[in-house]
Amino acid sequence: MESVLSVALVLGGLIFFHELGHFTVARLFGIGVVTFSLGFGPKLFGFKLGATRYLLSAIPLGGYVQLAAQDPEEEAPEGFAPSTFFRLRPAWQRMLVVAAGPMFNFILAWLIFWGLFLSYGRMEVLPVIGQVQKDSPAEVAGILPGDRVVAIDGKPVLRWDDLAGTVRQTGEKPVTLDLERAPEGAASRVQVTLTPRMQVTKNIFGEEERVPLLGLVSAGKTISTPLGTGSSAGEALTRTWEVVSMTLLGMLKLIQRVVPLDSLGGPIMIAQLVSRQAAEGLANVLALTAVISINLGILNLLPIPVLDGGHILFYTLETAFRRPVSQRWQQITTRVGLAFLIGLMALALYNDLQRIFV
Repeated sequence: MESVLSVALVLGGLIFFHELGHFTVARLFGIGVVTFSLGFGPKLFGFKLGATRYLLSAIPLGGYVQLAAQDPEEEAPEGFAPSTFFRLRPAWQRMLVVAAGPMFNFILAWLIFWGLFLSYGRMEVLPVIGQVQKDSPAEVAGILPGDRVVAIDGKPVLRWDDLAGTVRQTGEKPVTLDLERAPEGAASRVQVTLTPRMQVTKNIFGEEERVPLLGLVSAGKTISTPLGTGSSAGEALTRTWEVVSMTLLGMLKLIQRVVPLDSLGGPIMIAQLVSRQAAEGLANVLALTAVISINLGILNLLPIPVLDGGHILFYTLETAFRRPVSQRWQQITTRVGLAFLIGLMALALYNDLQRIFV
């Protein structure tokens, strides 16, 4: 029951925040909002405040904001003056209203990461060695499990990433490690010099690459570094950008067929991930929510008609050519975009079912 509730809260929260972006910017520009709905299909609950209807609908896989006179062929809605009509606004205003949904997804992710860094600090992997690979440069140099790297070539090492990053930059040149060793009793300092060896490994996308390695495996010990309000905000911005960059790179690898199509997931996979993280605690659920929110924002910005990015493309062309894209071309491309999205959703659902039953 808790898992179902977690999935509903995560998906509902993401959809609400996305639609809130459209709603907020529309209202800032004085554009009329006819309906704000969380979900599609039959109405479960609703009320009217001013001229706007607020609905909770039966199908929770989305939501929508219906703006006054949104489409050219739409009749003027009752209770709204022509000055509030969406279609009569300049292209740049319409563009900002449409772009606000995805932007709010990025803002939500940043806010979540900010809260997590402020509450839990920054988790860092300590440079403590868990394993020394057989016949590796590290084993030859006499490095032992349990050793802690305190410096590399005289530069302090505070995190495992400091060690790994320096070795990658150094390449096959010799490096000097200062180690802290505590076999029994008081800790002692040991200094060793060794040369990284180029080895073929696979990155997170399954691509083979040659990288310099010492043959060390982290012990996985972590420490939480407290952060202030400003530092947490900056760290959250960095983390948000990292996820955005990784998501875009993943999409590129998918197009290049480096990442197989069967790795795509749909709502079932998202529900499974949320349920799994719910069992691990609130922080895990929030971190996953931030990642999904970023993915939702990027997906909606793709220049595919039906999506927000498709509308932004139309308004950009309207601005460039000083006239709207013809209704005929909008209808044709919208049908193509809808067919593409249905196919993509069908593939994602098929992959989800394959992972469950095969």
